[in-house]
Amino acid sequence: MDNTGYIALSRQAALWRQLETVANNMANANTPAFKAEQMMFSDYLVKTKTHERPFGQKLAFPRDVGMVRDTREGSMTHTGNALDVAIQGDGYFVIDTPAGMRYTRAGHFRLDETGMMVTTEGHAVMQNGDLPVIFAPNEREITIARDGTVSTENGVIGRLRVVTFENEQDLRKAGAGLYDTLAEPIEKERPDVVQGMVEESNVVAVAEMTNMISILRSYQGIQKMLDNEHERQLKVINSLGRPNQNA
Repeated sequence: MDNTGYIALSRQAALWRQLETVANNMANANTPAFKAEQMMFSDYLVKTKTHERPFGQKLAFPRDVGMVRDTREGSMTHTGNALDVAIQGDGYFVIDTPAGMRYTRAGHFRLDETGMMVTTEGHAVMQNGDLPVIFAPNEREITIARDGTVSTENGVIGRLRVVTFENEQDLRKAGAGLYDTLAEPIEKERPDVVQGMVEESNVVAVAEMTNMISILRSYQGIQKMLDNEHERQLKVINSLGRPNQNA
């Protein structure tokens, strides 16, 4: 295969990975607090030498170098649920899991059988001091203030721990809307949380659909070029392989 074919195939492979990313965004368009992602690409330069070009020429192959997450805030939806909490602006809730501390913006919480505030998967939601938020059996009037202070009819229980990071792109997906990172969290002194609200996905479905169509067309265009080149080479081979009728 010539260099043109290799470059075309590398571009197709990059487009396929990009298509998978777009498809994942669309699949999570209704997932609370989901953040859209997109691929990052760069040129991988290879220097080649031939008899005609003894000093070589540079060939550029597309290479995916990572994923960029769109950290912009999603729209807010009112639920009326006292344990639903959304963060306005930057910040993440701190969640205690068996694998260690994790972080999330998906604030759809509930109470477990012990009265502890947990995520849908049953992981404890942390308050300042890395303590779980626990309600007494008789407490019914749960109030969460804009600064994250949790209280009931019996008084203040604690304050939800909200943290930020110097670079949010360092956060890695840990499943179930959670993120993991080796970076040190920064305490958010004045968080802005809203009770009875959940943050929706920031995926713009129409934009992602447009991206998918554009990627598919590019992929099909490259495939057509490869097919045409293949047919051209076959014609040349067949032509050269025929005996010379004038001989």
